[in-house]
Amino acid sequence: MQMPIPYEMENLIASCFSPGDVQLRNNASYRFFCRYLWDKILENFTYKIPETFGLSIFKAALFANGCVAVFYTDEFGLTAQWGMPGGYTVNYDPRYVLVTNPKLPEISGRQLEIGTDCAVLRINDHWRGVTDIVSYYAQKMALASQAVDVNLINSKVAFVFAAKDRQQAQSFKKMFDGIATGKPAVVVDKTLFNEDGEVSWKPFVQNIKQEYIAGDLMNDLHKIEEEFNTRIGIPNANTDKRERLITDEVNANNVETSILAAGWLDHIKRGADMVREMYGAEIMVDWRYKPNVQPNPDSNRPESRDA
Repeated sequence: MQMPIPYEMENLIASCFSPGDVQLRNNASYRFFCRYLWDKILENFTYKIPETFGLSIFKAALFANGCVAVFYTDEFGLTAQWGMPGGYTVNYDPRYVLVTNPKLPEISGRQLEIGTDCAVLRINDHWRGVTDIVSYYAQKMALASQAVDVNLINSKVAFVFAAKDRQQAQSFKKMFDGIATGKPAVVVDKTLFNEDGEVSWKPFVQNIKQEYIAGDLMNDLHKIEEEFNTRIGIPNANTDKRERLITDEVNANNVETSILAAGWLDHIKRGADMVREMYGAEIMVDWRYKPNVQPNPDSNRPESRDA
């Protein structure tokens, strides 16, 4: 469980025990990509729910917690809340949910029997959210993004001069400032020449083009995001494949893209049926952009045979 302190302080504490540890999660880049990927999951679907539910908490409970409890209260009417499943039935499904909310003192701490005291919507069979999916890809994207930043910084270091004293170092700086600012003529100090009139500097020049890999890293970052899109049901072009794709290859990608999210929607629809039967309320969650499997015009053709 994450400590309720800023990641900077958490890293400082961790460095006392493991100073060489690579922090993949406790940094601003990871949290940025977490928020970004969470928005993609939550906005991948459209929602139609009663106004008393609160759309933000409904989406968060459904996909972060894995399930949401729906029940009726005298003060707030039909309510959807973050619930923790517990107990088990003869089929080893959870028997009840626990809801904790200071605004609901008559509900908090009670075991709400599923199907009697409340209805439950969930997204999968194991009653867990998809925070692990978000975390997995946010770590990869944060690491790739940091590598891009490092490479961009390193690509700016082009020249290294060796100076024999402070005066010569200042002369080098002045000369390079003039060149970097685009002056058509740069006058250098005599201290940059040897007694025989030859220049005294021997610059170390990096092969920037060979070491510049930011473009490749950005492509890798895009591929990671495309893989995430495939996991959560966002249609994508599968750009890692060759340019000309046959219908079966496109269909295979669309099936892979839709399989997990389709399971989420099936479970939500079964929960919506329970809400309708118990409280008469309508709940609808559906695709925003549904992946389509296109028919293959050649799939029904008979195989050719030799005469």
